[in-house]
Amino acid sequence: MSGPVIADHSPPQGPQQAVSQAQATGDPPRQETRESAERRQPHHHFRQAYAAIDLGTNNCRLLIARPASGNFVVIDAFSRVVRLGEGLAQTGRLSDAAMDRALGALKVCADKLRRRNVHLARSVATEACRRAANGAEFIERVRRETGIMLDIISAQEEARLAVLGCHILLEDGIGPAMIFDIGGGSTELVLIEPGGPVPRILDWQSVPWGVVSLSETVGHEIEDADENARAARYAKMRQVVDDSFAEFAGRIAPHRAPDLRLLGTSGTVTTLASVHLELPQYDRKAVDGLIVPSDSMREISSRLAHMAAEERRRLPCIGQERADLVVAGCAILESILDLWPAPRLGVADRGIREGILRSLMSADAEGAQARASLRRMRDSE
Repeated sequence: MSGPVIADHSPPQGPQQAVSQAQATGDPPRQETRESAERRQPHHHFRQAYAAIDLGTNNCRLLIARPASGNFVVIDAFSRVVRLGEGLAQTGRLSDAAMDRALGALKVCADKLRRRNVHLARSVATEACRRAANGAEFIERVRRETGIMLDIISAQEEARLAVLGCHILLEDGIGPAMIFDIGGGSTELVLIEPGGPVPRILDWQSVPWGVVSLSETVGHEIEDADENARAARYAKMRQVVDDSFAEFAGRIAPHRAPDLRLLGTSGTVTTLASVHLELPQYDRKAVDGLIVPSDSMREISSRLAHMAAEERRRLPCIGQERADLVVAGCAILESILDLWPAPRLGVADRGIREGILRSLMSADAEGAQARASLRRMRDSE
């Protein structure tokens, strides 16, 4: 899978100063997708910085980095819970309050892009904007008020970027492996064949169940009911997700082998890993790259699902923001563990943003090499 090829444009004004069109392919199925990136003229006194914005159903995240020895060094980051998809399952639209929250976070991102001398950026929006009847209208409002040009990407592109951003944390082994991303509005499952700088995608599936969409669809009104009602709600969540995975489960069954490997990137897996480690507060260095026994993640999932919301809020690494959403994440995770019963689960606190950065840096480097080659050819004539 190659990164986008970025075309040069003269820079207009704004925090991200130009739009270019690019192409990328996913495999399988092979399908062209349009990518939007924003370029500004590099400042000659500073090393070039690249940025990635991921506006999801629940969170708005920004990462700014500079290339370093074939990798990159993060120089700034930002994350805020915005719940853009709140109420979407009931109305089919983004609410005014949700859009205002997201715009507030994106204005912070725009300010950071200006201050960090960002040379090239790509900003993407995922399931909430894909599904909302007013998604395109919101994207235009974001451009008008912040200068950020969001690209509503397909579920296939979302899966590709997640794999590109986190696959290096996959355990060594033989045969296919599964990478998944539990989002706010959808979950992506990707069966890959590791090897080389970028793994080959053998099959993939996206289902419209994430921590927000599943929470709002299945019995959210009984969240604070008694334990029996909570158990029934959780069982219903499991059934809904199992049903949505059924076709994909049949397709990938022939790929199951003794050496099953599984890697998850999402707030759900990082939160449960924090509970597993009994951390007093979230610590990315302790969680990113951690390998946890699957049985431990199942036990934690079951325990959280049967707690009252107030009990979950008192857990240090869950708190107020995740207390009402983590149960849906647990249901999705347990269904994935049934689908691909690996004995261990790898945990990644990285994903789409890192995938975007790697694509941008790779494509920019290739473009620079091509331009240098063209200049040499012209000079030799």
